[in-house]
Amino acid sequence: MKNWLKLSNAEYEKVWNKIYDELKFEPSTTDFPSFKVPSPFITYDVSLYFGESEDLDAFVDLEEKALLVFQEITSKDENIYALDWQHECYWINSSLEFHKNEFDEWTVPIFPNGDYYFFIHKDFQWGYLGHPWERTITVYGKELIMGFEKHKPRMFHKILRQG
Repeated sequence: MKNWLKLSNAEYEKVWNKIYDELKFEPSTTDFPSFKVPSPFITYDVSLYFGESEDLDAFVDLEEKALLVFQEITSKDENIYALDWQHECYWINSSLEFHKNEFDEWTVPIFPNGDYYFFIHKDFQWGYLGHPWERTITVYGKELIMGFEKHKPRMFHKILRQG
C-alpha cells in the first residue's frame, strides 16, 4: 500500500476550512500565535535549529521521535493528515514506509523551516503544528503530548507556552 495519498480537492477544502474555523488559524509572519489550539497543549521554541544549525542529528531525531509517537497513538490502518499550507496535502499512515524527497525530508517535512506544516488526527483529537515564522512547534491533545514526553525530541527542551 502506498503512503502519502494526496487529498482530493473536497478533502483539502474541508480540512483547511476546519483549521481556519476550529483552530482560528490566521497565518502571519509577525502576529503570534497564528492559531488557537485546545488544551492541553505545549508550544516548543525551536528557533535554535533555524538557519545554520550545526546539530543536524536533531532533525533526524525529530523525524524518528515524531514517527514513533504517531505509530504508538494510531492504529495500523489509520490515516492522519499531513498538511503543507497552500500546497499539496496528504493522508499518511505511520505504519507504512515514509519515503523522503530529494532534500532527504518527508513529503511534508516535520520541521517547519519554510511553511506551516501540520500533522493532525483525522478527527482533530490531537495535532502537531509547525510555525515557520514564530519558529515553534505546538502539540495539542493529551495522547500526543504524552507520546512526546515519552519519546522527547532533543529540540523539545524550551517551552514557550502551555495550557
